[in-house]
Amino acid sequence: MEVLFVAAENGGIEGGKVGGIGDVIRDLPPALAALGCRVTVVIPSHGYLHLGLDSTKIGASRFLFRGELQTADIFEVFPPNGSPGVTQLVIHHPALSAVDASSGTYHIYTHDPPDRPFFTDGSRFAFFSAAAVAAVSRKVIGTFDVIHLHDWHAALVALLGRFHPDFSAIRNCRSVLSIHNLAFQGVRPLRGSASSLEAWFPGLRYDWATVADPRWPDCINLMAVGIRLADRVHTVSPSYARDIRQPSRKPQFYGGEGLEADLEQVHREGRLIGILNGCRYSRTEPGQRVSFDDLLNLIRREAIRWSGDGDAVPAAQFVAVARTLDKGGRNEDPDVILTSVARVGEQKMLLLRQNGSKGKSALHEILEGIGPRGCYILLGSGDRDYERFFTTTSARYENFIFVNGYSENCAKALYAAGDLYLMPSSFEPCGLSQMLAMREGQPCLVHAVGGLKDTVDDGRNGFTFSGDTLEKQVDGFVCATLEAVALKRQNPAAWGKICKNAAATRFRWKEAADRYVQELYR
Repeated sequence: MEVLFVAAENGGIEGGKVGGIGDVIRDLPPALAALGCRVTVVIPSHGYLHLGLDSTKIGASRFLFRGELQTADIFEVFPPNGSPGVTQLVIHHPALSAVDASSGTYHIYTHDPPDRPFFTDGSRFAFFSAAAVAAVSRKVIGTFDVIHLHDWHAALVALLGRFHPDFSAIRNCRSVLSIHNLAFQGVRPLRGSASSLEAWFPGLRYDWATVADPRWPDCINLMAVGIRLADRVHTVSPSYARDIRQPSRKPQFYGGEGLEADLEQVHREGRLIGILNGCRYSRTEPGQRVSFDDLLNLIRREAIRWSGDGDAVPAAQFVAVARTLDKGGRNEDPDVILTSVARVGEQKMLLLRQNGSKGKSALHEILEGIGPRGCYILLGSGDRDYERFFTTTSARYENFIFVNGYSENCAKALYAAGDLYLMPSSFEPCGLSQMLAMREGQPCLVHAVGGLKDTVDDGRNGFTFSGDTLEKQVDGFVCATLEAVALKRQNPAAWGKICKNAAATRFRWKEAADRYVQELYR
């Protein structure tokens, strides 16, 4: 079976990943190849991914975009850890580059102002989709049985295959759309903007009902297009497939985000399938536990390195260094270490910042509840308001260290050094962090939504909480956390059993790949 992955990012290529979708695009193709599939992955170059020494130009894609003939180069990339049966391609054209004017650095995604969401990336990924579908239609990169599209960035391939006369050749390919995060849908105007469907493809005859956003009928919703046109629609966990068929009631519940009617229709037609993502394992997990002093030293080194990038020391880095110095060299380590590694923002951190029934934020209640013998370390960056809240809290509470940035070494150390991993996401399509923490034998405490509900079994390999209002969710989060801490402190045998169960829990890509072939591709 010949399978083509079309995506925005790919962790299988150095520098080609931002988030969890990149991990899936890295790990799933080799698992499919092990089952006998031949997998080709194609992503944009983003202006730099084609420049590596281990890449070679294999052809070009020619197509019309904005009414003009375009030529995009196609490169095959040969990563040092490449897998047999998996071909890695990038498509390069200046239109696919996103460069930060101030730093000159390239980015995979562009952050447009709120009044023009997806303006830049809408055009970039429309260009990429046209280049990809032209390369397939003209057999520049091979012939395929299945075209697997990932999130809204690639969904336009399905529309072009259905309505564009130049690309009718791909209609014989089976199509699959994976929804990695329904919160981002790629909504753009149908017309009247330089970044609109009719500006990208003037003269395209399309069916309005197929492309229109259900809330803004003068706009195209690229995620909705993929949902409506794909032969199979896939979510990255079974529970997320159920969650998104219900209307959102934010902030206490994140559901279909306006597309729940489309998703319910797809479910009734038997086209909606939830398959849990996998995780990579070796024979050595869990690894050797990192000492608390080594963890503090690592955090301090990273914070100092980040501080050297600017003219002034950011408050978050100053406080983090001060906290590591304050806690380092003590006679006794904390009796419980709470950890989190996440992008700080509404999805992951709303419940930490929100006040519960006692009028305090969950974070403040937890820090006061674990007392001076406990310690909570949070690694992450993102929304500035959340960053300020965590920095202020760290300055106020000696048992909280906010590490404002991202370091792979710090993340690995926190997974290996922590006692209890906190993941209170308001919604979670699948989640990888809980799998990585469990892999190291660290139990997780999670909000019972989406993939978190599918991976953490309350009282067996971790802990869960829920609530039908925001206040009840905050109270449940605080109560569950403090009860878990009390269990560790008071019943080492029961705690050890939960840690052992967490370490033994496995989410293997082989099992997921089997289901992909049987339920999505055949």
